[in-house]
Order: sequence, then structure tokens, then C-alpha cells
Amino acid sequence: MATRKRTVVYDVRRHPELGAGGGIVSAPIVPVEGEVASDYSENFSGEHMLINIGPQHPATHGVLRLVLELDGETVIRCIPHIGYLHSSFEKLGEYRDWNQIVPLTDRMDYLAPLIYNCAYAMAVEKMMGVQVTERCKVVRVILMELDRIFSHLLWLGTTGIDLGAFTVFLYTFQERERIYNLHESYTGARITTSSTRIGGMMADLPAGWIEQLQSFISNFPRTLDEVETLLTNNAIWIGRTQDVGVITAEDAVNFGLSGANLRASGVAYDVRKDRPYYDYESYDFDVPVGEHGDIYDRYLCRMEEMRQSLRILQQAISRLPGGPINVSDPRVILPGKTATMNDMESMIHHFKIVMEGVRAPVGESWFSVESSKGELGMYVVSDGGSKPVRWRVRGPSFINIAALPHMIEGALLSDVIAVNASLDIVLGEIDR
Repeated sequence: MATRKRTVVYDVRRHPELGAGGGIVSAPIVPVEGEVASDYSENFSGEHMLINIGPQHPATHGVLRLVLELDGETVIRCIPHIGYLHSSFEKLGEYRDWNQIVPLTDRMDYLAPLIYNCAYAMAVEKMMGVQVTERCKVVRVILMELDRIFSHLLWLGTTGIDLGAFTVFLYTFQERERIYNLHESYTGARITTSSTRIGGMMADLPAGWIEQLQSFISNFPRTLDEVETLLTNNAIWIGRTQDVGVITAEDAVNFGLSGANLRASGVAYDVRKDRPYYDYESYDFDVPVGEHGDIYDRYLCRMEEMRQSLRILQQAISRLPGGPINVSDPRVILPGKTATMNDMESMIHHFKIVMEGVRAPVGESWFSVESSKGELGMYVVSDGGSKPVRWRVRGPSFINIAALPHMIEGALLSDVIAVNASLDIVLGEIDR
């Protein structure tokens, strides 16, 4: 974590004693002798104003509407309005076969679709008692960590634009394009990947894919270093992010925050460490934790998380085993084409899965993973048929946005977009 440097940005045209030649400089915070804030509030008090941010505002990271009550430029009250992107994913799942739900998970967090693909499949497999192969486990870890970086890069680039750092956007989206190419090489799609199947994956990794991933891993740290050079000790970035959007550890826990938003407040909770899955306990990586719970610490946590994901990716590549990627269970995986055309029993299994779908036993299951935005939970209920009777998603963005009013009430209007951006929400998963 970088050392925090507390500065305030002054305009030298109004404070000529700080420098000459105009422009913006940074200087230590020094109170003006005899200046009392109440002197100004009494003279300039007036009626409160209601304004809308959204639902079309490009800086709201989705179709979100914020109704703000202002006293001057101070936010007195904030009411988020959601639901503009409601697509009824959970209800649609009750009318889809178990594998047909996978494409719906793509559209929830379309900034990290592979994580949602895997989380859903893992919940159903847990209910059915299906143990995926060792190769499938490692491949899913690779895909989830790759999309953690994928999501953080979009957050970093768009947050940079929100605060005026356009160059960062160019760096991050250049790297995202390389991950898009990895998506496309494996799944045939760039955003809606639909990569998982109950009991395995849509296919094994294609030839040359691991080498393509290794090239990304080797070159990506250089981009992170460039971005940190641009932002971490930049006086304007520091002035816009330090001590802005602060939430304490106690409040973060009470609001149910998770992911980097929680860890930036000093709570070292990460599902990969606290409730490990897919052998995460055997991977060597650290969980970055902040101290102040402000935008700056959330930035530092996500930057370090990308570096830790690179460590996990490198270890996963080195331990990637051979063997099949799908289980050899005719209840859930279609038999191969050769077997189907030459063996009667295989043809029967093929016919039943295609016509009736995968049939799960009566029961229920909950499985949670550490997504790029926090703890993602999938809850499924089966009555023994080929479709779930209930599918419920614990989306991290939905929980995280609930803390937005607490974080911006009392702040300045100019900080609202910055605080909202720092939460890293995606409306497709909030509305669902």
C-alpha cells in the first residue's frame, strides 16, 4: 500500500502566496487565522434544492437515478432509485433448464461474466453432489481471476474519467482488449461468455490459449506500474480521493459491504480465504486491507488485488493438470458424438439430456464466491425436475449501493460521482 500524503489543492490565482504564474498547485493544509465557517453559513443560507443525477447520466455506471437534496453544494440527503434495468433474471430461471440459466448469469455482471458463470454452476453442482475434475477446478480458478482483473480495469479506467484522468482510461482499456481476446479465443464471445456447464465447461482450453494468457501475465505489471505513476502520488488525484466517501469498519460491516469496499475500511474478509473453494487455501496470495475507508484506499486495494490475481494465475498455470475437463457422468454431461452414434446406451443418455434436460435431486444449495465486486452468493432450490423452483442471487453491488447515501450525505456535490464510482457497482446485477 502506498504511503498517504495529505494535501489540499489551491488555486494560486486566489492564493498568490503559494506560487506564481497561475494554475493549480498543492500545499499543506493551513487554516486561515480568524476565519470561522459559521460566518459564511449565516449570510448565505437559503432554501434547499432537489436535483436529479440520472437516470441517463453517463457517470452513474449504469441506469441509476440519484435524487439529491442540497444545501448550497452540500448534500443533505440522497435517495437512490433503481429498477430501470430490471430484467427478471431470477424469475426467468424458474422457466429454464439448469444449463439454460448460464446465459442469464452473463448479463448480471457483464463486466466479469466468467465469475458469475462459475458461481452458478458451483451452486448446482453442490446440490447434485457432482465433483468436477481437477482440471476443471484449475481452469475455473484461472477464468475467475482473469475476470477479476478484467472488472477492476474497467473500474479503474472509468473512475479515472470521472475524476478527469483520461489517460488512465486508455491504458486500462488496452489491457481489457487483450482479455477480450482471451474470452473470444475460448468461448467465441467477448462479453456473454456462457462458459460453464453443470459438471464441467463448454469445452477444454484451445491450443495456444495458455501461452496467450502467459503473455498477458508477463506484460500486464508494466501497465499497472504506469497507472500508479500517473495516479498514486498525483496531488489532484489525492485531493479528490483522500478523506472522501469515508466509511468506518463498523459501518461497513453493518451495511453488509463486501469486497474491496469492505477491505478498504480495515476488515480483512475475503471468501477465498475465509471459506475456501477450489483449493484456494493452497494458493499463495495476500488480501490487501486499507485503513481509512475512503476512495483512495479503495483504489489502492483494487490495484493490489490485480497484482495478487496475477500471482494466483501464475500458480494455477503451473499446476494445471491434464485429463478431461468434464465429469464422466451421463446424468449431466452429453456423451461424445462417436459414442452416441455407436453405442445404444450412450444414445439413450444423449436423448434424455437433450429432451428432458439435466434433472437435479430434491434439495437446495447455497454457494458463495469472492467476485470482483464482493461476495457473490447463488441459492438454488430443486423439486427433482429439470428446472429450479427458486433461484436467488446475493449480488454484491445491490448490497454495496445501500451504503451510498451514508457515504455522501454531508459531502459536496462534486464528490458524489467520485464516491459512486468508488463503489464499483453494475446495474445489471443490482436490478436483475
